[in-house]
Amino acid sequence: MKNIAIFASGGGSNFKSIHRNIKLGKIFGKIVLLVSNNSNSGAIKYAKKNNIGTFIMDIVKHSKSEIDEELLIEKLELVNIDLICLAGYLKLLPSKIVRKYRNCILNIHPSLLPRFGGKGFFGMKVHEAVIESGIKESGVTIHFVDEKYDSGKIIIQEKVLVRNNYTPKILSKKILEVEHVLYPKIVKAFCEDKIFWENNNPIIKY
Repeated sequence: MKNIAIFASGGGSNFKSIHRNIKLGKIFGKIVLLVSNNSNSGAIKYAKKNNIGTFIMDIVKHSKSEIDEELLIEKLELVNIDLICLAGYLKLLPSKIVRKYRNCILNIHPSLLPRFGGKGFFGMKVHEAVIESGIKESGVTIHFVDEKYDSGKIIIQEKVLVRNNYTPKILSKKILEVEHVLYPKIVKAFCEDKIFWENNNPIIKY
């Protein structure tokens, strides 16, 4: 069974979706830690309600950041983390974390990367940009995390049609419906050691 850490800044709907699938016995893993940069987030409240350990990564000053990074690494090591899942985590992960857990950090993004990705593209801002562009297709991307925003190797993408009457809020709802199904599937595949590397690209083998 894999030990999972979730990183979330907001309500944590994907966190809840993954946790729900674990409780249903669909994922051979256990969420042992919730990391957030927002002590008042819905994700923190959900974690406490469900007896999941929490860590607040609240970096205010540069001088404090390295201390927080070391504390976080110690915390992750203490609970023997096998997989980190970013679920609406708005901060760039410290490079030390990325290096230590290379190819063991997943992120979900609400567009078909590389379009509408990178710094500043998150949440509703992505959907607003998609609608404004006039394109007829958006979707969901799940990828491994590297040292840059949204640039790691893509594991899977699923398309969502953008209809003429869609607003950013409607598109957000449609995207979330896909996210809540797709993310648990990829977490399940990771926990069952079904993600392989071929020619430097991740491949899922069911």
